[in-house]
Amino acid sequence: MNTKFATQNAPIKLYRNPLSGHCHRVELMLSLLDIPYETIDLDMANGAHKAPDYLKISPFGQVPAIDDNGFTLADSNAIITYLEKKYNDGYNWYPQDPVKAAEVQRWLSVAAGEIAYGPCAVRLVKVFGVDLDYDVAKKKTNELFEVMEPLLNTRPYLASEAITLADVAGYSYISHVPEGGVSLQPYPAIRAWLERIEAHPRFVGMKRTPVPAQ
Repeated sequence: MNTKFATQNAPIKLYRNPLSGHCHRVELMLSLLDIPYETIDLDMANGAHKAPDYLKISPFGQVPAIDDNGFTLADSNAIITYLEKKYNDGYNWYPQDPVKAAEVQRWLSVAAGEIAYGPCAVRLVKVFGVDLDYDVAKKKTNELFEVMEPLLNTRPYLASEAITLADVAGYSYISHVPEGGVSLQPYPAIRAWLERIEAHPRFVGMKRTPVPAQ
């Protein structure tokens, strides 16, 4: 168990949808940091994320959210940053070097931008039936991968020679993008990057859904 997580503390509560990549990046960070946690799956189809008690935890009614022994926080990138700052296990998840820190921050922004509007969006359409412009989302996904592929041919991880928060933020939706009808076969460097993350001894995966016929 993480040495900074006091034994008298209760496990962190993670409010989630088990098929959400935003939620998975938080679960992945909790697992990588070896922090005790329990998952609470919200019945979002019946409006559990809009219930008054949950809105006190996540004012915008979004998942994920956490309750760390009375401290509550929503937004996946904010949560993984909080977890790293509070429970850093001695590993450099968010480098102090200005250049490397800027690289990490850049990819956290990509996770909230290009990844959300590309790999996340194509999966929303195919898995959840969300009414989005699929062709635009697929185009954004391919544009993102055309940037990532040559980058990952020059170094093993997005922001550094070693895994950082950037990779935690980027992994989930890119790993599951085939569920959104986009193949990873043309991108061997991206696939190798995903495999390096999955090889981590405390890696935890997200439930997979069927890949649609091409």
